[in-house]
Amino acid sequence: MAIVTNLDVMMAKRKVSLKELANRIGISNTNLSLLKTGKVQGVRYKTLDAICRELDCQPGDILEYRPGEEEEGGGGD
Repeated sequence: MAIVTNLDVMMAKRKVSLKELANRIGISNTNLSLLKTGKVQGVRYKTLDAICRELDCQPGDILEYRPGEEEEGGGGD
């Protein structure tokens, strides 16, 4: 997919751990980890809003469009 998640970069800049951020925004560590690694098909605006609020950033700081960067392995949808 051409959408890349930079959540790990923002978390590092803000010195916030996965567990701490998950607790602050009210989602499981597993779901936040999946989002952080880009292994999700979508993200709720409510979750994106909470992440941006806690990390003091914009959605564009977390999500990036990179044309031509398709997922390897085909996807099969």
